Amino acid sequence: MLRNKEIQILLFVMCSISLAAMIPAFFISTAAFILISITSILLIGSCFIFTRWRYHEIEKLSAYLRQITSGDYSLDIRDNHEGELSILKSDIYKVTLKLSEQSSLLKKDKVQLTDAISDISHQLKTPLTSMMVMSDLLSNADLPKKKRVEFTRNIRIQLERLEWLVSSLLKLSKIDAGTVQFKKDNIMVHQLIHAAIQSVLIPIDIKEQNISIEGEEAVTLLGDFNWTVEAIINILKNCVEHTQEGGTISISFTKNALFTEVIISDNGQGIPRNDLPYIFKRFYKGKNASEDSVGIGLAMAYSIIKSQNGDISVMSEKGKGTQFRIKFYTQVI
Repeated sequence: MLRNKEIQILLFVMCSISLAAMIPAFFISTAAFILISITSILLIGSCFIFTRWRYHEIEKLSAYLRQITSGDYSLDIRDNHEGELSILKSDIYKVTLKLSEQSSLLKKDKVQLTDAISDISHQLKTPLTSMMVMSDLLSNADLPKKKRVEFTRNIRIQLERLEWLVSSLLKLSKIDAGTVQFKKDNIMVHQLIHAAIQSVLIPIDIKEQNISIEGEEAVTLLGDFNWTVEAIINILKNCVEHTQEGGTISISFTKNALFTEVIISDNGQGIPRNDLPYIFKRFYKGKNASEDSVGIGLAMAYSIIKSQNGDISVMSEKGKGTQFRIKFYTQVI
């Protein structure tokens, strides 16, 4: 402590003042000299003790900060007293809590990233393995033409699946990172629905399913047309996939003072009760999911709708069908 230049200057000034007061007192009277000497010694001693205590507290704070930098956020240095040091301790503790929260979030993000990479690797592995096997078979000159055409077609199907998967993951990553700038246009809902239906017309025709649309043409919602179409398409694909041949898919939309609601329902096989809480979770595949299902479509729809001040819920009964209710609020809730 005494090596500190500030302390040296302080002691020098105090000693100088004491000497300046003691010298005249020496010539005035012995009693005055003794009184001033004792007073000076007590003042200098008190100042020294107080300064040493302050240094000791600062050393404790330094040790605390070193522990924080090493990742230990469990300590609490608050003393609930008045004074500058107490305020500083309280502020440092608040910063510690924020650092602890950020550290927890970072750990959670790392776990999620690891899980996501693992899921993606698993999803890519199957089609890649399949294409490698078929490409090896295609290299056989004796392979019949019919088989060659079949393998070539299967490879193209797998490549299209990979393209869709990578594209979907990129879109989800952009949404998660907050880099997507969703437009806030006044969208005619009937145009939105018809645009989404175009992407599922072929599988609907193949399965000879019926589709009904009910709603007034004047109904609108505030959002991004292209992204919202993407969300609706993924929900419709889920309905088409889990509805039997000749089944019905119904779409209705209404608007009130609070929100615009779009209801998409089917009379298909329904979703098991145990799967309902997880159907919007990324890479989750329910018991009724097909082998080609990746478990990303509904997760994307959920992210897109939520990012546009919307909400989506699902009701389903096994064997009786599923209903998706989408709400786009007119104001932030």
